[in-house]
Amino acid sequence: MILACHHISKAFGTDVILNDISFHIEDYEKAAIVGINGAGKSTLLKIIMEELAPDEGTVTLSRGKTIGYLAQHHSRDSHRTIYEELLDVKKDLIALEQRMAEAELAMKDAQGEELESLLKTYARLRQSFEDQNGYAYRSEVVGVLKGLGFEEEEFNKEVHLLSGGQKTRVALGRLLLAKPDILLLDEPTNHLDMNSTAWLETFLMNYKGSVIIVAHDRYFLDKVVTKIIEIDHHEGHVFKGNYTDYAAKKAQIRDIQRKAWLNQQAEIAHQEAVIQKLRSFNREKSIKRAESREKMLDKMEVIEKPFEEEAGMRILLKPDTVSGNDVLFIEHMTKSFDGTYLFQDISMDIRRGERVALIGDNGAGKTTILKIINGLLPADTCELRLGAKVHIGYYDQEHQVLHDEKTIFEEISDDYPTLNNTRIRNVLAAFLFTGDDVFKPIKTLSGGERGRVSMAKLMLSHANFLILDEPTNHLDIQSREILEEALQNYTGTVLYVSHDRYFINQTATRILDLTGGGLNSYSGNYDAYLEKKEHPSIDSSGGFKNVSSPVSGSAPSSVSPETQAGDTPAKPAGKDDYLRQKEEQAKERKRQNQIKRVENRISEIENRISALDELLTQDDVATDVKRLMEINEEHELLDEELLELMEEWETLIDG
Repeated sequence: MILACHHISKAFGTDVILNDISFHIEDYEKAAIVGINGAGKSTLLKIIMEELAPDEGTVTLSRGKTIGYLAQHHSRDSHRTIYEELLDVKKDLIALEQRMAEAELAMKDAQGEELESLLKTYARLRQSFEDQNGYAYRSEVVGVLKGLGFEEEEFNKEVHLLSGGQKTRVALGRLLLAKPDILLLDEPTNHLDMNSTAWLETFLMNYKGSVIIVAHDRYFLDKVVTKIIEIDHHEGHVFKGNYTDYAAKKAQIRDIQRKAWLNQQAEIAHQEAVIQKLRSFNREKSIKRAESREKMLDKMEVIEKPFEEEAGMRILLKPDTVSGNDVLFIEHMTKSFDGTYLFQDISMDIRRGERVALIGDNGAGKTTILKIINGLLPADTCELRLGAKVHIGYYDQEHQVLHDEKTIFEEISDDYPTLNNTRIRNVLAAFLFTGDDVFKPIKTLSGGERGRVSMAKLMLSHANFLILDEPTNHLDIQSREILEEALQNYTGTVLYVSHDRYFINQTATRILDLTGGGLNSYSGNYDAYLEKKEHPSIDSSGGFKNVSSPVSGSAPSSVSPETQAGDTPAKPAGKDDYLRQKEEQAKERKRQNQIKRVENRISEIENRISALDELLTQDDVATDVKRLMEINEEHELLDEELLELMEEWETLIDG
């Protein structure tokens, strides 16, 4: 064990964030911390790093072990170049290399014992240098930089001039080169393109240390981690396996917990009904039996009602009109900036019903293409036609369609003046803005909140052609799944840019790969794209430059888990199952008839006992000894039968 968290609790004021969280990490183990936005994942990492103190609990790090931390945001303003910043991590090796060079120089003029001493020193220095892979440290730095998506011409850029995302990549590169015993990574893939994310996956899988990751990239988690630490309603739960294993186990546990709770609730209701019925018999023994059952109920360990799934966004994307079959046609699109071509002479053809993912490296021009289609940027050259009755809805990853000076409520009401206050509030509530939240100024919102406002406007647009630029940015896994389902059910056409491979796999029916300044088309989802990239001969329609949709007529459909090739439909119940079911139904009918018979007989006896009790109050009966003896004898027989019937009824009612 290299790291352990024992009973960690943390609250901010009255808001409990973490409650009694415990887990441990073994040497070389790769683990993920998951939970909805706001669950406390980053808070837990900061507690581990001693940037925050827990209210209760301790963090134990094995003696002599080192730990490195990548936070979500970095504001490093170094005036060193990108290459120099990463090379700085190897300063001890550089100093060792310098000492070796000095020893080599000194040996040229040394003789005798001095030379022998220098040779021993040099041998010791060289051995240490080799043990630390010193002869490859510069190529290691270059490999990490290229792996994280930096081109060689960018190596000499000064760090303080970089964007926030680039600074985060530099910080990640420094951390990977430092090789601490434990890596703590908070959303490491946020600013990486697909190739860089795939490179990081391989790096971490082969990393000779332990890794703890906070990430919403399900594809990434499936590849890298073997343990999931879930924070759910402030409490921690540990699951073995990757994200898919965790999701399946979590669903199974929820189902078991829900069934156990429902079964116990049914049993409690049953016992309460039996108790009430026994008391209604109003006999000493029946009352004692009722009291016995009440004691049993009091001793029952009541199962707490399982937490329902967190309320998420409610997205309903519904076009107001049906477009023509041809939605978008582009030929000869070219765009350059300052004389450098971003892409040249690309073409695409999108048809109604398709969900097309546009992928490519950072800086390839994906967002630029979307802006050109939306008329926000001019192309150098382009023939662009929209089809008949096409109504575009645009989701901008930078949310430039929002107005900082407005409140959330005004953002909706100004764009959709026909909506009344109740309708606006209902729409905003569907995107988790309730109460006074609707009056928050746009400029004060987080990235995730801005995304939800933009998504609300998109839903209200009732567009039949959605153009989405990184729609999953700032969304937690639950929200991404909600958006996936909304797009799968959407009857219009979608063109989107995303780095979320899992999201693409769930939603895309075709992929356009923008690479090398050209566009390649592949039918199917992300898994199909990878297969066709690796084996181009599998599908002759994929992998060629500037290929239009291979489909004529209706758009292709992605293969859902329910319709995977090789699946066989469930067999109908066999004859044995049918006969067993009929037998069980017959037994239940018989039991219900017996219960009804017993209850009818109990009712008859009670009526007769009441009549006998009434007779005993009459004067002529009270003076007739023979009559009194007959009544008492009948009364005793009825009481005895009633007791037997009540016992039989209890047995029958308990099944």
